[in-house]
Amino acid sequence: MNVLWTHEEVLDGLGARVAGAPPRAISGMSIDTRTIEPGDLFFALQGENRDGHAFVPMAFEKGAAAAVVTAENVTALGELGTLYVVDDPLKAMERLGRASRARMAGQAVAVTGSVGKTSTKEALRHVLARQGATHASVASYNNHWGVPLTLARMPRGTEFSVFEIGMNHPFEILPLTGMVKPHVAIITTVEPVHLEHFRAVTGIADAKGEIFSGLLPGGAAIINRDNPHYERMKAHAAASQAGRIISFGEHEAADVRMLKVALTPDRSAVDARIHGQPVSFLVGAPGKHMAVNALAVLAAAQALGADLAIAALSLADLSAGSGRGQRTELQAPGGAFTLLDESYNANPASMRASMALLAQLDVGLRGRRIAILGDMLELGPTGPDLHRALAETVLEHNLDLVFCAGPLMKNLWQALPAEKRGGYAPSAIELQPAVLDVIQSGDAVMIKGSLGSRMGPIVSAIKSRYPVNASETIRA
Repeated sequence: MNVLWTHEEVLDGLGARVAGAPPRAISGMSIDTRTIEPGDLFFALQGENRDGHAFVPMAFEKGAAAAVVTAENVTALGELGTLYVVDDPLKAMERLGRASRARMAGQAVAVTGSVGKTSTKEALRHVLARQGATHASVASYNNHWGVPLTLARMPRGTEFSVFEIGMNHPFEILPLTGMVKPHVAIITTVEPVHLEHFRAVTGIADAKGEIFSGLLPGGAAIINRDNPHYERMKAHAAASQAGRIISFGEHEAADVRMLKVALTPDRSAVDARIHGQPVSFLVGAPGKHMAVNALAVLAAAQALGADLAIAALSLADLSAGSGRGQRTELQAPGGAFTLLDESYNANPASMRASMALLAQLDVGLRGRRIAILGDMLELGPTGPDLHRALAETVLEHNLDLVFCAGPLMKNLWQALPAEKRGGYAPSAIELQPAVLDVIQSGDAVMIKGSLGSRMGPIVSAIKSRYPVNASETIRA
């Protein structure tokens, strides 16, 4: 068994008492019985709709080494297996996360931003793993439970750790970056996202700037120089313990500056200057936004003392994940078509980036570029206008057909010229039949929407109807 924590370490880290025979060791951490593995420590967290204590029996059935529970649940669950008894399982997980960070001898990176934080986190994982034992958040585990869980899962001997930190409201990042204590903190960009909870985009910039408060003395703050809120973010960095403020982007004053980029449907070729040093590299994931964020990745790698040349070479075989730009070639009657899966999340900036990427994709004879779009959520009263404004991007990139799902996307639908309208429905599930029927060989089809708009099932339905082409998944 791979030992992540000993019993004594868990007992001390949680601030718990034990009920039952102590486990020999803990090999992993879990808050979800659907993915739990034998030897895991299960935390019975209290959610908005479910109490994790109800799933403790299933956790033990699947081989959990022990469970973290509250005192009032010991009598009901004590016969099932070893229990660590605490005041609050979430707070106990936070304590164990801090203990994990305290025992780590390596370096930590924290990433936030309105757009691109997950892809940047994954690119950092990819690049740093070539140079040392690397640990990073899975999926988008970036909130009040995701960050401490990622910390608690960090193996001994980790040399580089990468944490994604998100927020919906002011002051949510503060405690999370305080747990992570990063050596390097990155803000990818600031855009009108989560406006439902902020009066203006400047408030979002301030909230993102909270990430620098956790920087260790002398750490590096990395900021997008092209963003109109750069000076505001820089002020937050200057008020922190940062020893260096590093800017990236196309701006002539950027410390890590992109001089030229050549975009293709499969990748990007970049000429850059990093602190005065010329560097040319390929980014395996396509799109200018990926190329720009790669600058932040290289800036972070250099700040951590990693080999810059190896880091730059590593970017060439970076690939996009499911729901985040993954491209698949599928077989329709008469020939293949391309599916671009951007279904995981959406906001105005990422919508524009995805449409630009769709415009770069090759289409076959009589093929069309088709965008299938769901609502962008949490935009507050500006939501209708921001959806309507996407019509300009559709026209700019000369997309052939647009399908819209959801009440907010109806604003885009109404703003489109008649010849661009593919179909509209109040929900993604209602739009699905029309989408499935319109696809033909030679098309390039892009699907995107906020997670809550549930565009993912349309991706699954398309993949179920149309078999994968012989070439299977195209690396993106």
